Amino acid sequence: MANTIFDRPDLSVFTRLDDLGLEVTGQRVEADHAVLACRITGEDRWCRRCGCQGISRDTVVRRLAHEPYGWRPTILHVSVRRYRCETCAHVWRQDMSQAADPRAKLSRAAVRWALTGLVVHHLTVARVAQALGVSWKSRQYCCPG
Repeated sequence: MANTIFDRPDLSVFTRLDDLGLEVTGQRVEADHAVLACRITGEDRWCRRCGCQGISRDTVVRRLAHEPYGWRPTILHVSVRRYRCETCAHVWRQDMSQAADPRAKLSRAAVRWALTGLVVHHLTVARVAQALGVSWKSRQYCCPG
């Protein structure tokens, strides 16, 4: 048997959140779903209006449905920093377009998983929505946690 070298466990890599520019900072596993606390790995400190460096004001949490693991819905709680430019007073949030579209309820990985389920595995829309922990009948986001 060849020498096998193992890397340190990394939940961000395992869940492929590193491809979305996110890093897992915590987890909560419930009986019917899992919640992963995340942060955006890239910095976004420069003002889009004047180019000066902004100061972090606070953070907001954005909730996204992510691809399920073991058919357990996985919900992302992404901490998004808000910045304010001291020069022109412009306020903006960290760019998370790598992880999801603006106002989207699903991560890009969840969209890819859903489309694969529909087209390749011939799952129903209702089954895909159930696995993601969202409702497809309304525009409301009905993720637990």
